[in-house]
Amino acid sequence: MDPAVAASARTVLETERMRLLAEVDEVVESPGQMTYGSQAAAASQVFAQQRDLALREKAEKELELVVAAIARLGTGTFGRCLECGGVIAPGRLEALPWAAHCIDCQKLLGPGR
Repeated sequence: MDPAVAASARTVLETERMRLLAEVDEVVESPGQMTYGSQAAAASQVFAQQRDLALREKAEKELELVVAAIARLGTGTFGRCLECGGVIAPGRLEALPWAAHCIDCQKLLGPGR
């Protein structure tokens, strides 16, 4: 891989890693004490907590992908599909720098992988 492309990818990935670390570290507030007549407020608080927990879980998964991509930069395998070993299209890496699979293999693996 071209050293300039690798350096650019590392910068993007490190920036994303820092953003995700901050997102994961955000405090998720638990619902407050429920009092009589506050069921609607409590439901809103529970909904907000569940949303925040889901967003944190998503950020944690993305963080794992970013850290793995940074590791692939270190081993020289960044930009290669983990499934078939082929080159990941530059446009795909530009849009999703932590992509671990080429588009064809990703289609076969499904969206959750």
